[in-house]
Amino acid sequence: MSAVTWLPVQPVGFPDPREALEEPDGLLAAGGALDRDWLLEAYSHGIFPWFDSDDQPILWWSPSRRAVLEPGAMRVPRSLKKTIRHAGYSVSWDTDFAAVIRACGGARRNASGTWITPHMRAAYEDLHRSGYAHSVEVWHDAELVGGLYGVSLGRMFFGESMFSHASDASKVAFFNLQDRLHAWQFELIDCQIMNPHLASLGVSEVSRSHFLRLLDRLDPNETRCGLWCL
Repeated sequence: MSAVTWLPVQPVGFPDPREALEEPDGLLAAGGALDRDWLLEAYSHGIFPWFDSDDQPILWWSPSRRAVLEPGAMRVPRSLKKTIRHAGYSVSWDTDFAAVIRACGGARRNASGTWITPHMRAAYEDLHRSGYAHSVEVWHDAELVGGLYGVSLGRMFFGESMFSHASDASKVAFFNLQDRLHAWQFELIDCQIMNPHLASLGVSEVSRSHFLRLLDRLDPNETRCGLWCL
């Protein structure tokens, strides 16, 4: 692929993610729409949106290397175990998705600016209302101090962003996520792009082709959304 594919608003559909650009790594397409149908189609094919401003086109990505973790395989150092047991944090699920995604809006992916735009936030809040997007909240003395959110399809969880306003709060959220997904027999957590923080948690990289093979054997239509209510 030598140029980005420009997508109409309809019909919903992407080019083969293997056709993504080498530079910038993984850029596949621009355009389409940021709504439920486009997002579910994207995640089911290993594609995710990432752009800096609502004034820019929607950009869709499938990088050559993918950061992933098998639920239950998180690296938990002694200091984090101590935090989980004694820091006084409590954890909830889908209690305040809107607050979590707002807090994550201050995070920066690859230090390239705030990427959770108002348009992006509204789209994922709609996915949450539809039962596909979920949040983990970490509280201390009734204050939201950490959390994460992502999309659940089949037996895969596609992590989007996390935040921390207190020591190790995002790690506590991630630990509880992978622990619960392990109990529910989920097969994979997609962390998208590797960084030192993820590496410290035991996240590893696989090639895009390997990731897509893993995705092909999962059934994105398998309904597991009800589990999040437990």
